[in-house]
Amino acid sequence: MTSRHRSSDPADSTTERPDRRSPRRRSVVKAAAATAVLAGPLAAALPARAATEAPAFLHGLASGDPLPDGILLWTRVTPTAEATPGSGLGPDTEVSWTVATDKGLTNVVAKGSLTASAASDHTVKADIRGLAPATDYWFRFSAGGTDSPVARTRTAPAADASVSGLRFGVVSCANWEAGYFSSYRHLAARGDLDAWLHLGDYLYEYKTGEYGTRGTVVRPHAPANEIITLADYRTRHGKYKTDPDLRALHAKAPVIAIWDDHEFANDAWSGGAENHTEGAEGTWSARQAAAKQAYFEWMPVRPAIAGTTYRRLRFGRLADLSLLDLRSFRSQQASTASGAVDDPDRTLTGRAQLDWLKAGLKASDTTWRLVGNSVMISPFAIGSLSADLLKPLAKLLGLPQEGIALNTDQWDGYTDDRRELLAHLRANAIRNTVFLTGDIHMAWANDVPVDAGTYPLSASAATEFVVTSVTSDNLDDMVKVPEGTVSAIAAPVIQLANRHVHWVDTDRHGYGVLDITADRAQMDYYVLSDRTTTTATSSWARSYRTRSGTQKVERTYDPV
Repeated sequence: MTSRHRSSDPADSTTERPDRRSPRRRSVVKAAAATAVLAGPLAAALPARAATEAPAFLHGLASGDPLPDGILLWTRVTPTAEATPGSGLGPDTEVSWTVATDKGLTNVVAKGSLTASAASDHTVKADIRGLAPATDYWFRFSAGGTDSPVARTRTAPAADASVSGLRFGVVSCANWEAGYFSSYRHLAARGDLDAWLHLGDYLYEYKTGEYGTRGTVVRPHAPANEIITLADYRTRHGKYKTDPDLRALHAKAPVIAIWDDHEFANDAWSGGAENHTEGAEGTWSARQAAAKQAYFEWMPVRPAIAGTTYRRLRFGRLADLSLLDLRSFRSQQASTASGAVDDPDRTLTGRAQLDWLKAGLKASDTTWRLVGNSVMISPFAIGSLSADLLKPLAKLLGLPQEGIALNTDQWDGYTDDRRELLAHLRANAIRNTVFLTGDIHMAWANDVPVDAGTYPLSASAATEFVVTSVTSDNLDDMVKVPEGTVSAIAAPVIQLANRHVHWVDTDRHGYGVLDITADRAQMDYYVLSDRTTTTATSSWARSYRTRSGTQKVERTYDPV
């Protein structure tokens, strides 16, 4: 168990240079027909292409972590047909990059080259500096006479700039086998995003058929086995980057990503995971290292010191964004709702990360303090749900199905960290703190109370917007009833037991759009018509906002 006093303290990204199985499984649906869809060779991670030895860009382009003067560019080149993700094959290949202020790449402002090799799974990252703030740029990679498509990105505003507004897409929990990533397609089609936030579970580690949709597999992933080795994680990342909707969104706006547990294994903590069997699946340290290496190879993310995803970005005087890593340093989840959740020696963040977060929030001079947060910080008591709803909810949250009232994988399982953080916000009169959260496969709009037991008589220290899953099963899927059935029954009960919850939708899939002005931060929640079709439509569901200075959520009746 890792003490919070032993973790490392990374520098802010604004100053950084480039460089099993236990019996319980959260939200696992056993697919009866799994054997019919077991995937084949590693080449399944690649789209079909003509038999040629010319290099190819088969996994798209991406950008991330925007700075006022720079951006991180990413691609993966396939130098030869056998150089599939995770194969370890293929020659070193020179990859050049070009950045311009126009889509036709006529006004070039930066160019350079890198070497892609099997050592990095033929992925490359170019950390470009010297760009203008708050500016759209277009970029392209080239190798061996082959040009990639052209992609768009955008830099952050200058640190001291007066910014009238910001707009971010917000997503989490994208299970390949559960459906298609239409949420990404609809965000890409908007064309108005400064960036998009991925709050974790960008991919899932399970074997084929173990975690589908309502007991079936919509589309099989690769490799077919549960991913454990470096080759496995690379192959799975490669498979995800063949999705056309994901590639489209990466090509339209920079991503700002953090990991959660499934980038490693279900319910990961510093010394293991629920979905890891020490010995039979190797050591946790080796598996964790493999997962982190593949993640940083395949994602346009700047690793902080100690190879974590906690870092901070700034968007002028309007907002800064503190991004958390809630897996690398946490103590093991408590097994019961006993006093263990209140043990001050147990930690979710690690001491150094919590101190870094507190210091950053206190020192912030922006109007809004956003926190990218992979698991829900608002307290959540299940309350008196009926047995037919309690059991699937407990399964979804990874709880004993006979009556524990807390999800100990969330901040609820580490109450001393939460108490210290919220007390810090109150003691220092830190206003306009907004937690942006994924993980739970439901949409929520919450106040974050200092004392949930007496709320609303006690103060609210912050607010929280939680987005639902892109595809991963939620409650109506687990009960296998028509969409909306569970929410109609469960939402009122949840809100009655949790007075700080303004809204919860337990049933639908989709995404959020966060719009920020000096006066308010507003989350528009969008839902998909059908995650199992490639042509799913998107519709606005609800909107909630927090007005500056209030630390409370309120409903608003129009999207921005």
